[in-house]
Amino acid sequence: MPDTDRKTDLRTRLIAAAETEIAEKGLMGLKARDVTQRAGCALGAIYNAVADLDELVMRVNSRTLERMGAALAATSGAEGPEAVTLGLADAYAVFALENRRLWSALFEHRLPEGVDMPDWYRQEHEVLIARIMAPLKSLRPDLPDDEIRLRARTLFGAVHGVVHLALQGRLVGVPEPFLRQEVAALVGALVLGAKVARTGKV
Repeated sequence: MPDTDRKTDLRTRLIAAAETEIAEKGLMGLKARDVTQRAGCALGAIYNAVADLDELVMRVNSRTLERMGAALAATSGAEGPEAVTLGLADAYAVFALENRRLWSALFEHRLPEGVDMPDWYRQEHEVLIARIMAPLKSLRPDLPDDEIRLRARTLFGAVHGVVHLALQGRLVGVPEPFLRQEVAALVGALVLGAKVARTGKV
């Protein structure tokens, strides 16, 4: 096998192994030795495929973002921006419920102080915001794109906060059996507010 193919194969095995480790143990339980054992390679081999464990986590998170993106894209067939926005929020909650530890790793992972997030990784996160912007633009065509982007971040933050508290089992969080219902109520209220702001009618 050529060296480039060998390196690609090693990276693929390490990412898959790390993904399984995070899914089973959470990000805090991720250890390089466990990853390499699962991938069937020497401990030092990890640095032949990625720069460090942080990059490996980002590669796993990239796969999680791709799967989340596919789940959110499935809502695009809904009729009207209101239905699309509600569908996006519900799909996000369902994805988090079904992929708890991998979803949490997206937000728990922190790069060391002074290390900048790679552009490719930042752009992948921005795709989530762009997907929310589309229906919001239809709801508020009167707003410029920079305000729509800010509003999309606010909407994402609101839904994410509700989901995060629920999945962590916080006392102030929504009980899990009611999570999707309450996310729908929250987003429905925000959508209604957007329509009233645009038309002046309820």
